[in-house]
Amino acid sequence: MDTRWLAGAEPSSGAALRLFCLPYAGGAAAAYRPWRELAPPGVEVLAVELPGRATRVREEPYVRLTPLVRALAGAVADGLDRPFALFGHSMGALVAFELTRALRRMGLPMPRHLFVSAADAPDARPGESRLFDAPDEEVKARLRRLNGTPLHLLEDEELMTLILPTLRADFAVLETYEYREEPPLPVPFTVLGGTADPSVSPAALLRWRRHSAVSAELRLFAGDHFYLNTVPAELVRTVVERLGLPESVEGSRW
Repeated sequence: MDTRWLAGAEPSSGAALRLFCLPYAGGAAAAYRPWRELAPPGVEVLAVELPGRATRVREEPYVRLTPLVRALAGAVADGLDRPFALFGHSMGALVAFELTRALRRMGLPMPRHLFVSAADAPDARPGESRLFDAPDEEVKARLRRLNGTPLHLLEDEELMTLILPTLRADFAVLETYEYREEPPLPVPFTVLGGTADPSVSPAALLRWRRHSAVSAELRLFAGDHFYLNTVPAELVRTVVERLGLPESVEGSRW
């Protein structure tokens, strides 16, 4: 695997299952760092690092989904030699979905499970105005409403100057995306969200059901759009349970 896409992490040859985690807009692999300690033995958490942030800050971020997914599929293809699952939050949910469809088209292994979090279904029309070319203050206002960016960061003009280009690129990935009809995926879905998410309602989450030919379960957690930052242990426990791993893999911490 191309370890640039995994924040430099070398996948373990002893993992029973690999969990690839995809970030939200503006997010980096570090968002999933606590999951590595929370995951039971045998489950390897591999957080995807996209270009334009953290260890890849000098690389140009993608502004369209199709080339991003194509590059990511090529980067992880060698790591699909054992059971794996995908987890994506917000923008990451769309990337995970389209990555799974790309793997199917390429004849590569399918994930055991697809976890899509805090995102409307891919065939739903966007409900808010686009941000990738909006004024800075409008972008900041949306970030405040979603409650995922610390206030001190939003008020730091110098830091926001550095962060906004990557954020705009990620918003362009989302806001220029065009859904194309394909058969439902032969993969079970778990759809996750926050009970107080101001941008993605439970009704919106339910729209994912038609995209799985197997099953789709809804699971809500207390919190807003960034609930995953406040209930990481509960969220990881839910992921492990939905994967149906044997106790020998889950370990005793549960």
